[in-house]
Amino acid sequence: MAILITGVAGFIGAPVARALLDRGETVLGIDNLNAYYPVALKRARLASVIGPHPAFRFVAADFADRAALDEALSGTVIDRIVHLGAQAGVRHSIDAPRDYAHSNLVGHLEILELARRHRVRHLVYASSSSVYGDAARLPLTAEDRTDWPLSFYAATKKANEVMAESYAQLYGLPMTGLRFFTVYGPWGRPDMALWRFAERIFAGLPLPIYNQGRMQRDFTYIDDIVAGVIAALDRPPADNGAVKPGGSTSRHALYNLGNDRPEELRRLVALVGTAAGREPILDYLPMQPGDVTATWADIGPARRDLGYDPATPLDVGVPAFIDWFRGYAGV
Repeated sequence: MAILITGVAGFIGAPVARALLDRGETVLGIDNLNAYYPVALKRARLASVIGPHPAFRFVAADFADRAALDEALSGTVIDRIVHLGAQAGVRHSIDAPRDYAHSNLVGHLEILELARRHRVRHLVYASSSSVYGDAARLPLTAEDRTDWPLSFYAATKKANEVMAESYAQLYGLPMTGLRFFTVYGPWGRPDMALWRFAERIFAGLPLPIYNQGRMQRDFTYIDDIVAGVIAALDRPPADNGAVKPGGSTSRHALYNLGNDRPEELRRLVALVGTAAGREPILDYLPMQPGDVTATWADIGPARRDLGYDPATPLDVGVPAFIDWFRGYAGV
């Protein structure tokens, strides 16, 4: 039996695959290697984070294409799915919403159908803290209303949760949605703030600081997220009619995976400057469409049910990223 991981060349997908392989699992990884950010980085993740392994098979495929998905699975029996593939990026969704409809709506449906056909033991899928919108009440809990997304990306992630709930109700499929909060660390994404700050500070360019720096994020280190994903995979929701985190009585649970420690954007910038050994030049800009002012995850249910225990503070994680970035970018 194998575990299917979608988005396996991604920031979260690659280390999740590595961790599962390290504990003796067989993994089939698929990724369409799209050009949203450099494909070379995705291939480097596959080579460096996962590497050659007899229990790992990679297929370049679009999981939103049923025929391609079926062909990728040819000859492989799967019993669990970790669905991390998606079109990412809040701001890009403003310019290219059809990319999100294809990957995040059609693609999510194809994965749900795959899970139904194979009667998998558990489907864990990636949601996002973006579903909360710009909530007035913090910390954010899985039971909060999520009906006012500020971006189409967030709307697709909300739709993923609703689609999953319908399949849990109709077919009894055990599913867990994970709302990730601002994941960062080595092998991260170039469209995210920490990478952009590192790139620009080493180039001597100003750092774009939106909303005059009056922003807070619950930054979560990649190692903590990987541990949370695997803990969730190992604990499918029970078929007992009890209310699960998120409010469902079906076999569908929703958990926040954050750090439970909101940090000011200005503190992130200061840590980048210290780790890089350079004084940041700041370019203060207005709030961007689709952005939210603050995030803060209530991780109590994940602690209780999954044993999730994030252990990496920002002042450890940021220098670790900068050290990695120096080597990757040659600066």
